Amino acid sequence: MGGSRTSWRPNEWSFKHVRTQRRFRTIQVGPKDPLTAPWQVDVAAKRPRGPSLARTMIGRAALLGGENSDMKRRDFIMLLAGAAAWPRAARAQQVAMPVIGYLYSGAPDTGEPYAAAFRKGLSESGFFEGQNVAIEYRWAHNDPARLPELAADLVRRRVAVIVTPGTPAGVLAAKAATTTIPIVFRTGGDPVQLGFVASLNRPGGNVTGVNALSAEVLTKRIGLLHELLPRATRFAALINPNDPNAELVSKDLEAGAAAVGRRLELFTATNVREIDVAFANLVQRRPDALLIVPQGLLINRWLQIVTLATRYGLPAIYPSREFAAIGGLMSYGSSPTEQYRQAGIYAARVLKGEKPADMPVLRASKFEFVINLLTARAFGIDIPATLLARADEVIE
Repeated sequence: MGGSRTSWRPNEWSFKHVRTQRRFRTIQVGPKDPLTAPWQVDVAAKRPRGPSLARTMIGRAALLGGENSDMKRRDFIMLLAGAAAWPRAARAQQVAMPVIGYLYSGAPDTGEPYAAAFRKGLSESGFFEGQNVAIEYRWAHNDPARLPELAADLVRRRVAVIVTPGTPAGVLAAKAATTTIPIVFRTGGDPVQLGFVASLNRPGGNVTGVNALSAEVLTKRIGLLHELLPRATRFAALINPNDPNAELVSKDLEAGAAAVGRRLELFTATNVREIDVAFANLVQRRPDALLIVPQGLLINRWLQIVTLATRYGLPAIYPSREFAAIGGLMSYGSSPTEQYRQAGIYAARVLKGEKPADMPVLRASKFEFVINLLTARAFGIDIPATLLARADEVIE
């Protein structure tokens, strides 16, 4: 053992008493004996020096040995085996961390604020990304054709739940990829009519989520445009005809325009480039007012759409406050940020063991009417006092 016993000084000795079955034995341990400090750290090398833990334990066992020793060989071997299993147990805990698949139709640049709201809902429910839950993000970058493969990839990853907060196409892609992994959606269309769930109260299957009721308030938005511009005769709507709810939305738009005795013309866009083309056509046709349909592509491209409408001086009403906050004239609808937060809470409930089949679809209950006075003045529009009085927020 480290050092010669003849060089020790008695006043440096320490004593360790070990009780055996029959008697006490006294073992003298010198100050430089490796048993007193088996894990000294070499700061420069940043690694332990001295004997290994196993050798140290073997040395102690030898000192304490004897036929009457409590530490038998088999006990010592079991102790070493248990110590060796500790790192494997720690790795097993890491593997067991639940993984959420986040399937989004848009891109990170516009979708991250909503993803942050989703994570907020998770944290409110006790799940924190990187600590006790992992999130696998899959972004389709406004290309619906990528959604099926992205959904299939999450299924191969064996995630615990798939969250599809972007478009109906994302929900349908996830449903086609799995019938067993729970799916939590966020959509503006009718989940029953779109085929997501059997009913709102008892979804059945492996799907549930949050319904923004965006399509159901289209008539309300047309009515607000009519109050803003009572002399307007020609309304327009920007719509993605490839969206699964396009047919239902078109019928609602026609009914809303007929209710106020106005004509409505549809302008279409199925990708980012076609949004620019649609606005070029709008400028040529010059409708009196524009309505932006709450569909995934158009919501994801909110900055592009507001910029174009402002550039061309087109009075428009948008699906949510986010549009009005960056310069849109008016918005009416439920808060997407709140819906994503609710989706996070629902995903957490699934992770805790609840079944989507028994979780009712959440429906938006609060709607915000926002007016941007700065944009109104830039357009030369006088907002009627009745509208200002009903607005939940007036941006000045």
